Amino acid sequence: MADEFDCIVVGAGHAGCEAALACSRLQARTLLLTINLDHVAFMSCNPAIGGIGKGHLVKEIDALGGEMGRAADEAAIQFRILNTRKGVAVRGTRVQTDKRLYAARMSRAVQRQQNLFVRQATVERLLVRGGRVYGVETDLGEKFYGRCVILTTGTFLNGLIHIGLTHMEGGRTGDPSSKGLSSCLADLGFEMGRLKTGTCPRLDGRTIDFSRLERQDSDPPKPFSFMTKEMRNVLVPCYVTYTNERTHEIIRSGLDRSPLFTGKIKGKGVRYCPSIEDKVVRFSERPSHRVFLEPEGLDTTEYYPNGLSTSLPLDIQLSMVRSLEGLESARITRPGYGIEYDFVYPTQLLPSLETKLVEGLFLAGQINGTTGYEEAAAQGLLAGINAALKIRGDGPFILGRDEAYIGVLIDDLVTRGVDEPYRMFTSRAELRLLLREDNADLRLTEKAYRIGLAERERYDKVVEKRRRIEEIMALLRSVDVRPSKEVRRQFELLGLDPPRTPSTLFELLKRTDVYMEHLKVLDERLSNVEEGIADEVEIEVKYEDYVRRQREIAERLREQEERRIPESLDFSQIPSLSREVVEKLQKIRPLSFGQASRIPGITPSALFALMVYLKKRRYLE
Repeated sequence: MADEFDCIVVGAGHAGCEAALACSRLQARTLLLTINLDHVAFMSCNPAIGGIGKGHLVKEIDALGGEMGRAADEAAIQFRILNTRKGVAVRGTRVQTDKRLYAARMSRAVQRQQNLFVRQATVERLLVRGGRVYGVETDLGEKFYGRCVILTTGTFLNGLIHIGLTHMEGGRTGDPSSKGLSSCLADLGFEMGRLKTGTCPRLDGRTIDFSRLERQDSDPPKPFSFMTKEMRNVLVPCYVTYTNERTHEIIRSGLDRSPLFTGKIKGKGVRYCPSIEDKVVRFSERPSHRVFLEPEGLDTTEYYPNGLSTSLPLDIQLSMVRSLEGLESARITRPGYGIEYDFVYPTQLLPSLETKLVEGLFLAGQINGTTGYEEAAAQGLLAGINAALKIRGDGPFILGRDEAYIGVLIDDLVTRGVDEPYRMFTSRAELRLLLREDNADLRLTEKAYRIGLAERERYDKVVEKRRRIEEIMALLRSVDVRPSKEVRRQFELLGLDPPRTPSTLFELLKRTDVYMEHLKVLDERLSNVEEGIADEVEIEVKYEDYVRRQREIAERLREQEERRIPESLDFSQIPSLSREVVEKLQKIRPLSFGQASRIPGITPSALFALMVYLKKRRYLE
């Protein structure tokens, strides 16, 4: 194998796979290094993709030409649409996958990709000269040289696994941790922190009494990828059970041997996905907590009890599991555990995910303080794109907060930083109605096509979709409907109040009780509208006023982003700025007024002083 590459990606988890695929597809000669070649895209925790906010990320990854959505579609064994009773902006797709099928599908994509070479190795050191990275060195002394390096190390940096008061080094069970690389980053001057996450015990499905559990069947299959043409997946149910007071008593009896409550674990955990012992202590007034029993695959009997993440001793885990209805005879196949790991504070990154300290070095995934497969994959994709563009000599590919949840994610990380594992929610986006799952392709595919990542077939499909939407919208606006006897009869047959005054089809569709399906009886040209097009049109019509308002806000935000701040600006020279404000601006080094305004503690008066200073020196018109 040749030693020299355009880009080297360290880690083959969800971030690493997307980074390596994006980089190689953009014609960069890429090397992917992983500690264990058998664990490419391995699902260390729940074998599920998507969810509220997370599903939006997967759709955006797919629209940009990433791989996660296609792999999830092929490996899915149950589909759920979450928040169906709420507005379209916050609905989220989630699929339970066969974790072996998913990993095999991603591994196949990586192994077959042109320009991409895969190697099993443990990276111990970065090779840096003159403030620029030029390669990596492994624990065996091998050196690989590259113009850019992307670190996607997940939970492996100084990973420490906890089960009760027993702990062991590891990036996850079965794989070793990475120690030298963490020390190398610290020696280079990076500010490091420590975080914690965890997983549930796995259960033998043959020892579960499913007849006593609440069954949850799949929703009709709905693909993540805009390129998936049909779904023939084998679908299986999930099941629901609940903790009870006896469960909680068992958990409380083990707190004196809990690494979380005895201080053995120092890292900050995921607030939005706490361990079961944390939930029992924090929400002591709750009599029960819901637990989803989710199959890990079609060819395994293992089940994942989602909601029982724990680092309690094994004897407590077994007693806890067997206190739940339907699990009285359950056997644990793998214990749950907590894991601590090092991360790099992400405010040390540019919006391209390149580090400020070392040129050519990019970070993506849990090394940046995030949690979740989807957040990792989104960062990996953008890091891979930007590494390839840097190698080309092109400017960075940066998505705004008004353009994508990926833009929100990265801006939050590099501008606001983290003090706990970051998880995506729809509530983090200011313009949720513009950033829906259904329009991710319309928002992003053309951008990906321009840089060479999205294939022509995908681009043509989006062009045709946009044309059809415009065609149907024009039709709705042009067709007048008069309240004739026939129209009244048709509406009464549909169980709807007939229109009382002349209206266009567009105006009728704005009614909360009228849908595209109803309008077919009024104009036969609407009978052949594809389902996805009909849904898009319906949303645009019904939410027209809200969408218009959010687009106006987005335009104002874009003006703020276009007001650039010189990269070399010395903020300490600006009169009237407090020392605290100067320190924050010097640390983050915002590239625009928009980014500066989102730094915690930066006041409107500070922004005004900055603007006056730049205008005086003719940096701003």
